Amino acid sequence: MNAVSPRPPLTLRMRAEDNVAIVANDGGLPAGTVLPAGVPGAGLMLRDKVPQGHKVALRDLAEGEAVLRYGVPIGYALQPIAAGSWVHERLLQMPSARALEGLPLATVKPPVAEPLTGYTFEGYRNADGSVGTRNILAITTTVQCVAGVVAQAVARIKAELLPQYPNVDDVIGLEHSYGCGVAIDAPDAVIPIRTLRNISLNPNFGGEVMVVSLGCEKLQPVRLLPPGSFPIVDERDPAAGPETICLQDDAHVGFMSMLDDIVQSARPHLERLNARRRETVPASALVVGVQCGGSDAFSGVTANPAVGFCADLLVRAGATVMFSENTEVRDAVEQLTSRAATPEVAEAIVRELGWYDRYLDRGRVDRAANTTPGNKAGGLSNIAEKAMGSIIKSGSAAISHVLSPGDKLRADQRGLVYAATPASDFICGTLQLAAGMNLHIFTTGRGTPYGLAECPVVKVATRTDLARRWHDLMDVNAGRIADGDASLEDVGWELFHLLLDVASGRRKTWAEHWKLHNALVLFNPAPVT
Repeated sequence: MNAVSPRPPLTLRMRAEDNVAIVANDGGLPAGTVLPAGVPGAGLMLRDKVPQGHKVALRDLAEGEAVLRYGVPIGYALQPIAAGSWVHERLLQMPSARALEGLPLATVKPPVAEPLTGYTFEGYRNADGSVGTRNILAITTTVQCVAGVVAQAVARIKAELLPQYPNVDDVIGLEHSYGCGVAIDAPDAVIPIRTLRNISLNPNFGGEVMVVSLGCEKLQPVRLLPPGSFPIVDERDPAAGPETICLQDDAHVGFMSMLDDIVQSARPHLERLNARRRETVPASALVVGVQCGGSDAFSGVTANPAVGFCADLLVRAGATVMFSENTEVRDAVEQLTSRAATPEVAEAIVRELGWYDRYLDRGRVDRAANTTPGNKAGGLSNIAEKAMGSIIKSGSAAISHVLSPGDKLRADQRGLVYAATPASDFICGTLQLAAGMNLHIFTTGRGTPYGLAECPVVKVATRTDLARRWHDLMDVNAGRIADGDASLEDVGWELFHLLLDVASGRRKTWAEHWKLHNALVLFNPAPVT
């Protein structure tokens, strides 16, 4: 058997003015490596072993000099750094956060791209005008206390009832850790309450609302879903509130009666969902949330730029794209405000990021707390560098709207939307579900088996090595861009077509195949009692 020849040394630089490049080779490059012609730093000899994804100085850097990647300072040298040296976090002073005053407001007008017409998918139309990509019965819970009971009821429904309703994709319980033991009247308590309310109305649930309550919790069903806040799809009185099974009701004698009540109550919901059929709908009905987790230095080189290209295609097709992660865009705030469609949108971005700055300050931390050991092992020295690679997944379109945490998109809020959320993978995904996401894109460099039961999650690997090792977890390999085997545009179009197939039910994501589902995690900035 012939051995596969190792790739020649390869470095990648984002902008011509950058004074560092990242090493692209699997396993990194040893000290003494001479960079070949045709790559950034050609002719330079490495003074240190440089791990994959980490930065090498392309010229001598003086103490205090800005280290440039993406054409912006990602840090300042704490000591002289010789050309060919490994540039890592311990050699850098992180830049201060950009002040939220004096920002450019709606100063950049992206060129109007030609609309993409004729693209469709097979989805489930809802009475409110939204479209589902899946047909799921979701059982809302008001409090964590009922989670175990609901989990057993869901297992019975899947075993006993679901086979009778072949057009229903799944039955899930909307489990969460909220509902009691909290300062429910505190000003910020509105965030978790509206988040759970709006998740219950996600397009993938077909307008069916079914609630399981304990009875004594602070988050009473009528407070979670007051009359008029949700569609009535059956013949009940709209003033009666949501259909609720209360476990503390006198009628429940023993555990089995609780389970029986939940299971039997599910039948009419399943019957209505089963009567639905997929219809051809325009691609404009997609509401796609984009997010990254387990990021590395390749996130901003391969996967996130490809997602950004795909995001532009989706916006051109009339779809809605949401990007988020407050701490991962904070260092690029001027890019956001300048791309806002109007000064009012720019001011909303400033308002949300300012609120989040104050939230972090109350906890005596700042945005620097975001980066993880895995991010740093993958070559990201600090949050400033991470932010530059994160924001690229938003593409280049004008930002048309801004959502506060837990808000739901209105029908008139289309295009590129900034949904202000924490960067935590689980909280961000939960808040994007509340906003109305019916399809999710998640990029990763270090690797994570993240998935959501409520919505298909398309996973994009930043590196070919990850895609090879996690071949049955990653849906798209954007590492081919760094390898020179595909262009950014190639992968962007591949992702666009895959989204239409997944939305139509013609393809399942790996997370769906393996039923890898993370828990819902509500963002609760209010006190816990």
